[in-house]
Amino acid sequence: MRYAHGLVIGKFYPPHAGHHHLIDTAAEACARVSVVVAASTVESIPLALRTAWLREVHRQPHVEVFPAVDDAEMDFESDEIWAAHVAAFRAGLAMRSGLGVPVPPVDAVFTSEAYGPELAGRFSAAHVAVDPPRDRFPVSGTAVREDPVANWEFLSPPVRAYLARRVAVVGAESTGTTTLARALAAHYAAKGGVWAATRWVPEYGRTYTEEKLAAARRAAGDPSLWLDDLVWEPAEFLRIAERHAALEDAAARSGSPLLVCDTDAFATAVWHERYVGTPAPEVEAVHERVPHHLWILTSPEGVPFEQDGWRDGESIRPWMTGRLREELAKRDLPHITVAGPHEHRLAAAVAATDALLAGGWTFSEPLKP
Repeated sequence: MRYAHGLVIGKFYPPHAGHHHLIDTAAEACARVSVVVAASTVESIPLALRTAWLREVHRQPHVEVFPAVDDAEMDFESDEIWAAHVAAFRAGLAMRSGLGVPVPPVDAVFTSEAYGPELAGRFSAAHVAVDPPRDRFPVSGTAVREDPVANWEFLSPPVRAYLARRVAVVGAESTGTTTLARALAAHYAAKGGVWAATRWVPEYGRTYTEEKLAAARRAAGDPSLWLDDLVWEPAEFLRIAERHAALEDAAARSGSPLLVCDTDAFATAVWHERYVGTPAPEVEAVHERVPHHLWILTSPEGVPFEQDGWRDGESIRPWMTGRLREELAKRDLPHITVAGPHEHRLAAAVAATDALLAGGWTFSEPLKP
């Protein structure tokens, strides 16, 4: 190793391939690397998330990632402001000493920035320039914030999962939710390019129900048991919501800027009301935690009821549709209702999704010089 302790400092707002190359380069050259995530409180991606993302990607045992709040102004000509920045960086490094581990002197600072030599000098360390013209990875945090889609290839799985626009298709049984979700994802995948990886997440609740019924039949030794014989507990709906959310996150990590979901925790909470008869605050908490950006409610209108052996019955469709519509409106969730033939439904869903994507992403501006 050329250096004992390397230092990488950045906003990582958000992290991208250029950042990861910078950290990996330092890791190859140093016995120990400290990465300081220096975030301002005006920025909209939480510091804790950025820190967690980097820790997930950089699991080398000799690389440590530390959060630091840096609200100092940006002025590369001011010695006083430089001192404030360095104090914030050292405060991040001091977390190690707070754990009873002494902070070894920094002998190399790795950057791709013009201010790198000055920063290194403030730590009495050597400066190692890593691809300043960004030839290997032509990307920057500013470019990602301005156009995540154009820079999607440079984003790591956890950042993709955070940024992916999630569209949830919800509705009563036998109203075409699965058909529409699958078709909507296929429409965008057919665009090719970054969109070719567009995924859809099937409804986990159905899989769970099938497994629950099979287990009940085995336990009772009675293959004639059916859905009406099952007894549902609130904890099961939470399990369904959590598992569905995990499947969504897994798909979003490897997918395009759009993820289509066949139902979500919001709809699962309404199903809890249907089977248990009470609100589901724990399921609601999953809904609050997992962001969705558009809901598409499938109306029974134009869809004949089909009993595939796993459905409640046609009589429940109006009630369920009404409750979903009522809750979407009450919570002011962005949504549309689709009805009529499948082609009309898909066209309406595509138009709403196009509008969502055209709205882009919103990031608060970082502090600038």
